[in-house]
Amino acid sequence: MIDNKMLDALNRQVNEEMKSAYLYLAMAADFQDQNRPGFASWMKVQASEEMKHAMKIYGFIEERGGKVVLQAIDAPQDNWASPLKAFEAAYAHEQFITDCIHKLVKLAREIGDLPTEVFLHWFVDEQVEEEATADEVIQKIKQVQDSGNGLYMLDRELGKRED
Repeated sequence: MIDNKMLDALNRQVNEEMKSAYLYLAMAADFQDQNRPGFASWMKVQASEEMKHAMKIYGFIEERGGKVVLQAIDAPQDNWASPLKAFEAAYAHEQFITDCIHKLVKLAREIGDLPTEVFLHWFVDEQVEEEATADEVIQKIKQVQDSGNGLYMLDRELGKRED
């Protein structure tokens, strides 16, 4: 059986992962509205990944004999001034999620919950990748942001991302 303090923290993280998906879907909708289907597709794939993360934690809670308790999700921001601003917001959000994961690992260590600590190592590694991926897009946008053709080509490139 999982410790109640750890259970509460994991349930909060399920919520954070679902909020992440919601945020990325809002970004996708904004990009679609701006006729940037590749950027929108990239964000939809990102939203799908976040839901998989939420469900991974959801399944772990059940596996450990805990009860998943879902919480409300507030509406996210629904527009950004530019592709760069959207991806900077995504990068900042991933940094926030990284901090959340690190706090979960610390809690697992504090209470001696080795199974949860080991489980969370996948998320630690995943967050390194998530931050790097968002930053990579930011750097590409910075290279082409003053070029309509460059943004068009980047939009096409980002649209090739697969789930």
